[in-house]
Amino acid sequence: MLKAIASRLSAAPRRLTVLAGDERSRDAQRREAQPWRNWYKTARWQRLRERVFIRDGYTCQRSGELCGGRGNDPDAPVANHKRPHRGDPVLFWDEANIETVTKAAHDSLIQSEERRGLA
Repeated sequence: MLKAIASRLSAAPRRLTVLAGDERSRDAQRREAQPWRNWYKTARWQRLRERVFIRDGYTCQRSGELCGGRGNDPDAPVANHKRPHRGDPVLFWDEANIETVTKAAHDSLIQSEERRGLA
């Protein structure tokens, strides 16, 4: 008669993720919890970020790369707050606190710095 052998493998940990296509509900929850996120949807913000892009010559201030992409392209320009504003309107609207970076730099290097508390 065969005896069952106990498994030496443990169950893989569960990871919480946002389902594909559920970004809108995630963004809505974030805007509700952090009302300042709505500032990014204003015409005032659009004008400010365009002024910063022009001031910086559409050049990433971290890598020197030309920001020629659009939308989610890695080389698309992103207006990055040098010092995270965390809802402080003075820091948010301060043009001197904003720099042009590529989307790739913003989504990797800069987000990593912020998570580590280096920003």
